[in-house]
Amino acid sequence: MAELSTLARPYAKAAFAYAQQSSDLSGWSTALATAAAVSQNEKVGELLDNPQLTSEARAEKFLSVCGEGFDLSKQNFIKLLAENHRLSLLPEISELFEDLKAQAEATLEVEVTSARPLSDEQSQRLTLTLSKKFSREVHLHSAVDESLLGGAIIRAGDTVIDGTVRGRLAKLAEAMNS
Repeated sequence: MAELSTLARPYAKAAFAYAQQSSDLSGWSTALATAAAVSQNEKVGELLDNPQLTSEARAEKFLSVCGEGFDLSKQNFIKLLAENHRLSLLPEISELFEDLKAQAEATLEVEVTSARPLSDEQSQRLTLTLSKKFSREVHLHSAVDESLLGGAIIRAGDTVIDGTVRGRLAKLAEAMNS
């Protein structure tokens, strides 16, 4: 997985720089998400692996599947990826692009998994607290996992905060065993 993101990073950075320069972050975001979804299709995968097609033919067929939402710069990007045999990296490129976009917009996607559904007040307080902690606008997504017993797990980028009863019990057991 790390190897794929290493290969995808320069393409994501280039697309992001161009999108930012042309003030079209949302357009590029949508186009890359579409292209990533198309590239993960089984039939398209067979097309991309076909050694009889030239890179130009691959790009043209790929773009015809993607639809008409691609302006000339986005088409050229897809053609460049086809030429370098990198169309299969589109999911990673799209993901890295979204990370760069979130950094530029100073937003952070936060996933909260709790034992019980969060009330509106709890969600608002948690959003406010996390916004202060990370100095970014927080977009909170919550899920329920009843196996947690109590508390919550918060995932914000690379940061994981385990405030569950299960996590606390594991820490206590570890401390007792050492």
